[in-house]
Formats: sequence, structure tokens, C-alpha cells
Amino acid sequence: MPPIRVLVVDDTVVVRRLVADVIAGAEGIEVVGTAAHGQLALDQIPVCKPDVVTLDVEMPVMDGLATLAEIRKRWPKLPVIMFSTLTSRGASATLDALALGANDYVTKPTALRDREAALAAVRSSLVPLLKLWGRVGAADARRSAAGPTAAPAPDRTVPAAPVAPAPRQPELDGRPPLGVVIGVSTGGPVALSTVVPALPADLGVPVVIVQHMPPVFTKLLAERLDAASPLDVVEAADLMPLTPGRVYIAAGGFHLTMTTVRGMQVLRLDDGPMENSCKPAVDVTLRHAKALWGPRTLTVILTGMGSDGLAGARDLRAAGGRVIAQDAETSVVWGMPGAVTKAGVADSVLPLSRIAPTIVDTVRGARTAVPTAAGVLR
Repeated sequence: MPPIRVLVVDDTVVVRRLVADVIAGAEGIEVVGTAAHGQLALDQIPVCKPDVVTLDVEMPVMDGLATLAEIRKRWPKLPVIMFSTLTSRGASATLDALALGANDYVTKPTALRDREAALAAVRSSLVPLLKLWGRVGAADARRSAAGPTAAPAPDRTVPAAPVAPAPRQPELDGRPPLGVVIGVSTGGPVALSTVVPALPADLGVPVVIVQHMPPVFTKLLAERLDAASPLDVVEAADLMPLTPGRVYIAAGGFHLTMTTVRGMQVLRLDDGPMENSCKPAVDVTLRHAKALWGPRTLTVILTGMGSDGLAGARDLRAAGGRVIAQDAETSVVWGMPGAVTKAGVADSVLPLSRIAPTIVDTVRGARTAVPTAAGVLR
């Protein structure tokens, strides 16, 4: 396979060199062009024909959002990865970019003066995304070059042969959940903007969301979802009570756990080591959900790279819990939901539009008493 062709767009020479050096040391990737602002990038794309573009958010002449909008008009299938600062302004612009059609994002290392640390940070976060989206971009370019009569390349999201759901304890089936845990990664902000606003104000159980995101981003994501949703959506904080009808977004940089304190269910932030190369990790939260709610946990795995959530979903389903996975066709990356589906752990594999209605249908039903910060839920 020819190397993945990358166009690096950033107004800072130091960052352009940093990214170029990282790519130079990565097998199967090459820099085919650099640009200091968006207008130069638009001029270069037809010339250097990149498979993927890394795009800075804040630039002179034409910033990242304006550049992205123009790329989507001219080259709608060209993958774009936003390269954002870890600030409120940068996070807000990145969330805007994802809504405008950016494929993914990475954050710039905060300590650019420590070159080796910066190289390591960019290498670990950016290279896997360049390979993922670069392959997608290269496949689209080959199809376009071959013409309309060419056979389409295999869809990266096509699932393997259906797997029968794994067995579980039948005596626990049919009991409505006491809480919902949603795990999501790549493509998550857009997916959550469909699912969360569609949940009704009278849902009646807490919803805990683990979205792979860094600090700052998770707070802004919670604020945006809260503004669009009937439910109250907040970023989780340590010792925050778990109350029915509230949505909790795991705080970036911490695992999110749950326990009981003086008879009340509360959230805890855990600064332990990463799991599945993630922090927060879905599996960590699912383990604690199983300890707190047992089989009466509804697990939902949405779009995302990797397999975080598989182990926790498997354990919960074996105990009698129900698992829902997003389907391949509506997932940006069918990694996490695909792993759950292929392992036979998912009870239902659904398009994104059916996730919220299915959560509601599953939750609604007779509930037994359970202590919460708001009193006793029945």
C-alpha cells in the first residue's frame, strides 16, 4: 500500500515541524504539504492530493472552522482531524468543528518546550487517527479515480456474520433497569447530540455517560447537551449524588465510579491509571455500575474506536443485564459497538435514531424501591 498522504495546516512553525517529525517517524505515513492558514490549505489540496488533513482551529486569514466548511463543500469525503488547544476556546471551537463534519480531533501538547514529551504525546494521539482516517481517505480517492463503474471498496464498518447473543441468567431477565451507562468515543459528540436530547424529562433513572474526551471538553459537552435536552446534563463531580432524570458526563482525565454513601448513591472521580488506553474508561464505570445496580444496569455502547466497554458489557450481560449497541451503518467508527456485537454480547444492534426510544422503552416499567439522593424511587 502507498503511504498515507497528510496535509498539515497550522499557523505555528513549531507545531508544523512537530507534527512533521512525528509523521516522519511513523511507518506508512508521509507529509505531502504544509500550510500556515486555511486559504493556503485550500490552494494546496488539489495540488498535493492528501488522504487526510490535520487542521488547526485558530489561524489568521482563514481559521479552522471556515476552512473546514469550505473543505466540506469542495471535498466532502476528505477526512479532517482538528488539532486543538486544551482551552475553553479551543474546546468550544473543536466541538463546533465536529458538528460541521470534522472526522476527529486531537489536543496539542501543553508543554511544547519539552520537545520529547510533546513528540510522544502527539505520536500516541495523532498517529492512530492518521492511519484510521488516512485509509478511509485513500480508499475514497481510489474509488473516485477509478470512475463510477468501479466496484466499491469494502465498507470498513460492515459487521462480521451475526453472532447469537451470549447466554445470561434467565431468572434476572425482564427486570427494568435502575440506571443507564452509555459508553462512546470517536463520533461521540454528534451521536450524543442525537440520543440525549431525545430522552424525556420523566425518564426516571440516572444516565451516566463515559465519552473519551480530555478535561475542559467534557464540561463544554455537558453544557451543550444540557441546553438542548429536557433532562439536566452535568459534568460529573466527586461525591455528586446520583439522582433520577439526570445525565452525568464523566469528567475528562478521571475514571468515573459509583458507590453508596450513607445509603445514597453517589459518583466518585478516580485518578487511577488508564485502562484500555483511556481515562475515563467505559469498563471502569461498568464494573462499578454492576456493583451498584447489578443486572439492572442498561448498557449502551455507541460509536468509537477500540473495544473499551466490551469486558464490562460482557460481565453485565452474563449477570442478566441488557446491552444495546449502535449499528455499523450509523457509527462513525464501528469499533466499540462492533466489538460488543461480534462477541455476542449485544441484545439489540440499532441505528442511532432508535437508541433513545429503546432506552425509554427498556427503562419504563414497574420499579422497585431504591435509595437515591432525592429520596425513594418506586
